[in-house]
Amino acid sequence: LAAARTAEENRGRDIVLLDMRELTPLFDYFVLATGTSRRQLHAMSEEIDHTLTNDMNDRRLSIEGYDEGRWILLDYGNVVIHLFDEETREYYALEQLWSDARRVALPPWDRAE
Repeated sequence: LAAARTAEENRGRDIVLLDMRELTPLFDYFVLATGTSRRQLHAMSEEIDHTLTNDMNDRRLSIEGYDEGRWILLDYGNVVIHLFDEETREYYALEQLWSDARRVALPPWDRAE
């Protein structure tokens, strides 16, 4: 949830958390979010990395797509974060590809917290 919340705090849109545990042994969760610009995607990825590394003691295993800034993938082993621009998210449609995954309800976060 920390990655999803950080994406929301950085104005990520259409945030989805998928429970992948019954579908693959490779990871537990996907977090998907959409950004409106390359700059926003970069900021979102950097803030998520900071939160997971410093607050949750997770170590990032890899990052892909940062330079292109259309689809940034952050791999933390048990959680894989996908940050997309709108066009790329529509094109790859990971929610449809992994439609058997259970969607985890996200709480209504209060920005004032």
